[in-house]
Amino acid sequence: MSTLNLGILAHVDAGKTSLTERLLFTAGVIDEIGSVDDGSTQTDSLTLERQRGITIKSAVVSFVVGDTTVNLIDTPGHPDFIAEVERVLGVLDGAVLVISAVEGVQAQTRVLMRTLRRLRIPTLIFVNKIDRTGAHDERVLRGISEKLSPSVIAMGAATGLGTRDALPVPYGAGDAAFTAGLAELLADHDDALLAAYVDDATALPYHRLREELATQTGRALVHPVYFGSAITGAGVDALIDGISELLPRAGGDPEGPVSGTVFKMERGPAGEKIAYVRMFSGTVRTRDLLRFHRTTENDTAGNAAGDTANEVREEEDKVTAISVFDRGSAVRRASVSAGRIGKLWGLSDIRIGDGIGIPRTTPAERRFFSPPTLETVVVPRRAADKGTLHAALTQLAEQDPLINLRQDRIRREISVSLYGEVQKEVIQATLLDEFGVDVTFRETTTICVERPAGSGAAVEIMGKDPNPFLATVGLRVDPAPVGAGVEFRLEVELGSMPYAFMKAVEDTVKESLRQGIHGWQVIDCVVTMTHSGYAPRQSHSHGVFDKSMSSTGSDFRHLTPLVLMSALERAGTTVYEPMHRFRLDLPADALGAVLPVLGRLRAVPRTSAANGSSYLLEGEIPAARVHELEQRLPTLTSGEGVLEASFDHYEAVRDTIPARPRTDHNPLNRKEYLLHVVRRV
Repeated sequence: MSTLNLGILAHVDAGKTSLTERLLFTAGVIDEIGSVDDGSTQTDSLTLERQRGITIKSAVVSFVVGDTTVNLIDTPGHPDFIAEVERVLGVLDGAVLVISAVEGVQAQTRVLMRTLRRLRIPTLIFVNKIDRTGAHDERVLRGISEKLSPSVIAMGAATGLGTRDALPVPYGAGDAAFTAGLAELLADHDDALLAAYVDDATALPYHRLREELATQTGRALVHPVYFGSAITGAGVDALIDGISELLPRAGGDPEGPVSGTVFKMERGPAGEKIAYVRMFSGTVRTRDLLRFHRTTENDTAGNAAGDTANEVREEEDKVTAISVFDRGSAVRRASVSAGRIGKLWGLSDIRIGDGIGIPRTTPAERRFFSPPTLETVVVPRRAADKGTLHAALTQLAEQDPLINLRQDRIRREISVSLYGEVQKEVIQATLLDEFGVDVTFRETTTICVERPAGSGAAVEIMGKDPNPFLATVGLRVDPAPVGAGVEFRLEVELGSMPYAFMKAVEDTVKESLRQGIHGWQVIDCVVTMTHSGYAPRQSHSHGVFDKSMSSTGSDFRHLTPLVLMSALERAGTTVYEPMHRFRLDLPADALGAVLPVLGRLRAVPRTSAANGSSYLLEGEIPAARVHELEQRLPTLTSGEGVLEASFDHYEAVRDTIPARPRTDHNPLNRKEYLLHVVRRV
């Protein structure tokens, strides 16, 4: 039996989870359709999801169509949980993009479709809610063609729009306008078909058009559009037929080398890790010693902007149990093979994003969406919960690495990265419901970065005051090109001291650069070790090692931050704030009201164009001001404005604005802390 790994994606409230329920019901997996409002759906299994009626975590279910097992992955629609969608995209064979027939194409819909097209993921479009008041077909189709892709073809029409009797009417071989439009669309992407179409468009047999439609849909060149209602079930059979006929099946050789990707992580009843793995090649069996590899970002902020300064670590662990998805649920199996999705137990050190077996180098391994550009400090209401809070957030970071858990050792506070306020509310509720920790948050702030403004050097010599450590470390900090990440170099001979000490300096440099002069992560720099020295291993006459006479790794780990910060202060740093590229679609008569607001928010329009009765503005806006623009837009545009915004680049903070320090950062406290370490030693 073949396998199809299918993603369901949509803007929030388009009916994505309801469609998942209807597909499972139609396929005979469930006997009763769950309700999002009642919290009884199959895929929204978290208590918080049921309470709020939104999808927070991706979920996997399966059903059978003909001779194909469809692993269906329901993803969140709210932009605050875009990280969940990102992890799923790399494991899909195809997707269904759900659009509301009432609201039409929305901001998140555009973001999702752009990414699906860029990754060439075969995509069907399902226009849902044709039974709702205000539903449109032609207007929505026009919006899809103008805002998502011109290469779309409606597979039917809709009748009774806006009533419970609304039904799609499928097109067939006898619909001349449909076959002509289909032939014209397909001919745009196939020279042989174009030649036949030019010779005689009416001579193209319908079965050839359907075969070519399947081919071009599978290559993500065209996108068939279906109308229906997940609530009433109208049009769902036609969508299932489209999934079966038009989307490609999973490939991969079960006998080939093992290769897969971990895209989801959860904890079992006993707290054990369970890794969701999409297999691309080979077979993993119970009791296999499985090798997995992890790409470690040297420079989180820089790499979020699209850089590639990474290190790859390899680890291995034994698989103790396996489940695969079959007819709606996960069932225990002895193995999981290429094309399938499996749940693996026993991999205690594995994380989301890890690859297993042979590394994959396809675009599926790269980041598709913008990184989070907000952060906040999490504070337990009870001081006694500090330890529990850290453990709880560590578990949440396993499931969502982009929250980028960060503990400030100076102020003993914990920060997390965020996409938005809804995500913050969810984290707060999850900590209380699942871990019993009640927390508050400091004010949400924008995540800035620092880049060296010049070059600076510092050195501490062993045996010379005020250096109390048995180590000599000299470092020079130089600026690097934008996007270069952090690079560590040696100007001392590799054999001038043990490699373990060299490694201790390098690792400590990269860790220390997570908080620069102003408290932000330092990116795009070269740190060169210019001086080194150590006290060789020594012992007393009775042969017992005396660490007071011999250098240890801790000497270098304690001294390196002092030297690095001195060099960085001499080099100076410039604070850069994240800038978003925005796309604003608004009524033409609202332009006069919107432009002054954009100016006050420091947004800079770059291009503008009239489009009938609407106006399209594109430009840049500080990430810190996006949320305010989102809040004001409905009033300014009478609810008709649509805003898309995504991270684009970092820009130096203007001279008229103070180089803002991190909220929880005090440079004096940092220096006092480092001096305290020296005095204590």
